[in-house]
Amino acid sequence: MIYDQLIDGEAKLGVIGLGYVGLPIALEFARDIKVVGFDINDNRVEMMKNQIDPSNELSSDSFNGCDIHFTSKVEDLSDVSFFVIAVPTPINSSNQPDLGPVLAASRTVGKVLKKGDYVVYESTVYPGCTEDDCIPVLEAVSGLKFMEDFKVGYSPERINPGDKKHTVRTIIKVVSGCDQESLEQIGKVYEIVVTAGVHHAASIKTAEAS
Repeated sequence: MIYDQLIDGEAKLGVIGLGYVGLPIALEFARDIKVVGFDINDNRVEMMKNQIDPSNELSSDSFNGCDIHFTSKVEDLSDVSFFVIAVPTPINSSNQPDLGPVLAASRTVGKVLKKGDYVVYESTVYPGCTEDDCIPVLEAVSGLKFMEDFKVGYSPERINPGDKKHTVRTIIKVVSGCDQESLEQIGKVYEIVVTAGVHHAASIKTAEAS
């Protein structure tokens, strides 16, 4: 089971997108398990390697005691088994969500996706997006079959930038999975860092709507 592999150090967790959502959760996980932090921006990656948060939300102390490897190289994700996609979903000129970053992140993960891997989306999207838009990209790029070869979940990010009181650990985390097993495994993985506990949503679409 993926949770046990992460706890035992046999598997790594990867966070794709290290902005104000991705970086805090990557660092929290890295206090307990092995983490790879991936961002496409080389300058941001260099800053984080030097314990500087490009979003100016976290102090350099936040990086202490973390087992994390920062990178902008896709090949560094090849030994990751649990992916958290936390890229932004900006609004375009017609007030529609711009899925460019989340689909690009899906292509990135698809290049290194292996049988037995998990992918959890945290980016804010509309109900149906994970299953209708993102999973087909993962399948097309990886050549793997959803459900048969890899599992997917959705867990909406609930961090307010600048809020020091309501942090990753103290806000109840909504989690979902594509089946009962993935729901339980994803829930257990998030419980590693979310001391407030997790709420199991009935489906991926329910979690997206929340």
